[in-house]
Amino acid sequence: MELLSTPKNIEINNITCDSFRISWAMEKGDLERVTHYFIDLNKKENKNSNKFKHRPGRLERQLMSGRQEVRGAAGRDGLLEGDGDALMSPLLSPDYAKEHLAQLQEKAELIAGRMLRFSVFYRNQHKEYFQHVRMHCGNVMKPSLKDNSGSHGSPTSGMLHGIFFSCNTEFNTGQPPQDSPYGRYRFQIPAQRLFNPNTNLYFADFYCMYTAYHYVVLVLAPKGSSGDLFCRERLPQLDISSNKFLTCCVEEGELVYRHAQDSILEVIYTEPVDLSLGVLGEISGHQLMSLSTANAKKDPSCKTCNISVGR
Repeated sequence: MELLSTPKNIEINNITCDSFRISWAMEKGDLERVTHYFIDLNKKENKNSNKFKHRPGRLERQLMSGRQEVRGAAGRDGLLEGDGDALMSPLLSPDYAKEHLAQLQEKAELIAGRMLRFSVFYRNQHKEYFQHVRMHCGNVMKPSLKDNSGSHGSPTSGMLHGIFFSCNTEFNTGQPPQDSPYGRYRFQIPAQRLFNPNTNLYFADFYCMYTAYHYVVLVLAPKGSSGDLFCRERLPQLDISSNKFLTCCVEEGELVYRHAQDSILEVIYTEPVDLSLGVLGEISGHQLMSLSTANAKKDPSCKTCNISVGR
C-alpha cells in the first residue's frame, strides 16, 4: 500500500471556547486519494506542553487549492494553546454532533419569546444581484454554499447549499422591517411556497455577534430533497406545527405561520426559487451594514449561546 505524504504547514486558528479551525498542505497527488481524516490533538512532540482536549465529533474537510481545511468542536483545558503537531490518518470524526446541537437548541428555546404571525419570507439583496438572477440564471435564485457565520462547529458551514431568507416582523405592524443589512431590494414570497406540510424543518445554529441580538439558524428542506437528506443525518429535526422558532399549522382550514419574537431567524431554503413566485421591490428604510451576518464571528464569551463540548 502506497503511503501518503506527510502534512506540511499545519495551522490551528479561529480558536474559541468551543471550536477551532485546522488546516494543512498536502502533495497534489494525495488530494484525489484521501477523503477522510482523524486528527489526534493530544499527540505532541513536547510532552510538557499544554494538551488539547478533543471530544470525538465530525471533522468536515474542504479542498481549497491543494490545502486542506477542517473545522471541529473542541473542549479546552484552560486555554486551547500549545505548539504540538496534529497527526492525520484516514477516519471520519464530527464537528458539533446532534447532541451538541440539541444543547444549543435548548438554549435558544429559552430566549425565543412568544410567537408572532407572519405571511411572507423575504430576501434582501443589492439591485445587481437580482439583475444577475434575471439575466444569467433564468429568473431563478440558486442555492449557494453557506458561509462560515455563526458557530465554528456548525455542520452547515461550508457544507450546505441554500438560499437565506428572513421572516421576522415588527411587533407593532406585523410587517417585515423596512431596514436591512443586505441591500435595498427585497424579494417577498408567500410563506406557503417555501414552508408547508411537505417541508422538513431543522435547527442548525444559535449565536450572537458581541451584541444583545441572538440569531437562530433554521433549515427548510422539501421532503426527500438532497438538502433534506443532508440535514437528516446532521441536524435536529423540528415538528413544523409545534416548536419554539417557526411553525406552520392548519387553523380553520388554512395554513397559519408564526415566528419567535425575541430571536432573529435566518432561514436557509435548500432548493432554487423562481422570482416569478413572489414580488420584488425596493424598501424605504436604511441599509444597516453593521448588522450583516455574512461570515459573522460568534462571541465565544456569551453564556447565553455557547455550550461546552469538552470531556
